[in-house]
Amino acid sequence: MPLLYQNPIIHADYADPDVIRTGDNFWMVASSFNQVPGLPLLHSRDLIHWQIVNYIVKRLPSPEYDCPQPGKGIWAPSIRFHNGLFWVFYSLPDEGIFVTHTDDPLGDWSEPRCIKAAPGWIDPCPFWDDDGRAWLLNAFAFSRSGIKNKLQLTEMAPDASRLLEEGRIIFDGTPSHPTLEGPKLYKRNNEYWIFAPAGGVKRGWQTAMRANSLTGPWLCRDILHQGNSAINGPHQGAWVELENGESWFFHFQDKGVYGRITHLQPLRWAEDGWPCAGEKQDAYGAGQPVQVHPLPALPLSPCQLQTSDDFADGNPGLQWQWQANPKSHWFTSGRQGLYLRCVPVKSETSVYHLPNLLLQKFPAEQFHVTASLDLSLCRDNDEGGLIIYGQRFAALVVNQSEGKRYLVYRHGWINDRGELDEALLDVVEMTNQQHIRLGYDVGYDGLVRFKWHLPDGVWQPVGPRFSAGAGKWIGARMGLYARGNVAGTGGTLICTSYNISEI
Repeated sequence: MPLLYQNPIIHADYADPDVIRTGDNFWMVASSFNQVPGLPLLHSRDLIHWQIVNYIVKRLPSPEYDCPQPGKGIWAPSIRFHNGLFWVFYSLPDEGIFVTHTDDPLGDWSEPRCIKAAPGWIDPCPFWDDDGRAWLLNAFAFSRSGIKNKLQLTEMAPDASRLLEEGRIIFDGTPSHPTLEGPKLYKRNNEYWIFAPAGGVKRGWQTAMRANSLTGPWLCRDILHQGNSAINGPHQGAWVELENGESWFFHFQDKGVYGRITHLQPLRWAEDGWPCAGEKQDAYGAGQPVQVHPLPALPLSPCQLQTSDDFADGNPGLQWQWQANPKSHWFTSGRQGLYLRCVPVKSETSVYHLPNLLLQKFPAEQFHVTASLDLSLCRDNDEGGLIIYGQRFAALVVNQSEGKRYLVYRHGWINDRGELDEALLDVVEMTNQQHIRLGYDVGYDGLVRFKWHLPDGVWQPVGPRFSAGAGKWIGARMGLYARGNVAGTGGTLICTSYNISEI
């Protein structure tokens, strides 16, 4: 009986995954949008178990990103290994296409360089051909460029320092492949291949294209769709070939509040030369996603994505990202626990607009979160605690005012007019204890019940329950924040542990 794996292999929001193999190692990159540090790098040895090992972009390049910019930032990167270097290309949809490289993926990457300043050029993929020439393939964001459903090819310098020509459209998917985007370019048996998603993230499918020349003509065939499975929109990912010849395809599924979670599909090459992904291929060659399947022919190498954190050296782990470019005074490292400064802001500022939210992804369908807080360094007008963040958000925090402490339950959302509404749902006066535990339980579809606990008491629920919502192009995020008031100097909130356990 073969050993099996189960999809999704990552139940967390690693959108638009791209994966390569170098020897016995597999490397994954994903979109990070406005979250900083950006462009996560994940590593695996067995294709099933993954761990965050680095961030490729430490800061976003414009002062605009010193404030939250939901939906902007890093979109759909590609990773490649060429001439002894790792290369990552990505787009900032309002700025253009950027490139960075390194000889050590776990170390520092080169300062990102804009290879093409062009709003709306997105989803870039580099390709180095056997003749030494280099190319860039990209799609377009209609909102910025006025172009949609088209793929563009441009020759670039072999060192990726510049583009050598104006781009040419090599495929127009308008009649048959709406929302064509996210292309990945490969070469196999002297044929050129483009793997590209179409149809949009909710209901889309995966297409493969083949040609004898980069300029086409390109023949296309859909190779993966939902079929009779429960996996909506299976597309946008990467083809990986093992040393033994096995082929695998990574893709995401848009799961609403949980974001775009990662699946792995078997891929085989049919006698007619076309790839077949998943299982139960129809008469036209399109398969549907597998739920369980025999493992890849690789030694198992278990590891886990980082979630819980005890902040052993005072620094947040790799699972954490800020809502904007971070500033050095937002926390103090070098000791046990996370010392978050209650950064002074105007009292009318919504938590939705705070840049110093420290957040991570939802890690599962159902899970518990508990955080232990030390309030001994908080001052009047300080506030801090837990937040679940999206276009619907809620926070359970401790607020200190005139020497008294209050437990405050906040809720807000972007209404149908695009305006921000925020309200207090509950306020409880507390005794002035120095330690408190805050937490919540997340159930199916992101239904959340907040709770709190004093050292000498039992867990107390806070109502009403909260229905978490996705953010702009991302799933819900969860984490911590601390803020003060411009009238004060701002104290410090200490988080001594942040624990997550699946239900």
